[in-house]
Amino acid sequence: MQEVGEILHLAASGRVIIQLSGKLVEGQILCDETGTKVAKVMELIGPIKRPFASATPLTNNIEKFIGKSVFTVEHSPANIQKFRRRKK
Repeated sequence: MQEVGEILHLAASGRVIIQLSGKLVEGQILCDETGTKVAKVMELIGPIKRPFASATPLTNNIEKFIGKSVFTVEHSPANIQKFRRRKK
């Protein structure tokens, strides 16, 4: 796991605002230090030198994660293509 930032606050829209310290891609899943999925990145906002991310919470109790670091997994489910077989 690689640390990518810190959760700042919960916006009025219901999304979580994260201050980034590392590179991030839209659609990536973020988790805490124990591996619990916390949020999914929807868009990157702000200046290039101090970027922020707007993410949708994946847990009902997002308030307990405010002020804590978030991490990304190298093999995020958002980046893996699913292969499906057609039925004949």
